[in-house]
Amino acid sequence: MPVVEAVITVPVPPELAFAVSQTTAPVRYRWDPFVREQHFTDGATRPGKGVRTFTRSRHGLAMVSEYVSWAPPSHVGMKMVRGPWFFEMFAGGWRFAPAPEPGHAIATWRYSFRCRPAFLRPVADRIGSWLLGRDIRRRIAGYAAGCTDPEVLAAARRSLAADD
Repeated sequence: MPVVEAVITVPVPPELAFAVSQTTAPVRYRWDPFVREQHFTDGATRPGKGVRTFTRSRHGLAMVSEYVSWAPPSHVGMKMVRGPWFFEMFAGGWRFAPAPEPGHAIATWRYSFRCRPAFLRPVADRIGSWLLGRDIRRRIAGYAAGCTDPEVLAAARRSLAADD
């Protein structure tokens, strides 16, 4: 099963790095170049284990995903519930850890997937790794920019204050 990973160091502590990663529309659209539309489903108003989200990518593809882990400020995980026909399975996890430099965090984003149909998997998985790798690198770079954007940081800080 292919795994695609991107790692970046951001100039905010892990709890704020995590909060930035969980911002929602319209703030999310300031930093996330992958997402064109995203919202919670089933009446949820906040992220958490078992919560589902609808996401439409910049490519026009739609996916419903479910949080399978929720452990602020260290990690979050999701799995695809419904999505593009060519994914048999898709899952991702984002981890946030203190960086060696005080007040900084290391963000590690890892995705795994399996393409279908099975007879095309050897080629489809290689193409998928290349495309997803390119998107995840762009996305994590946008996230790093969001970690320096005053509007994004203000929204993330508000969410942290609401959790207290």
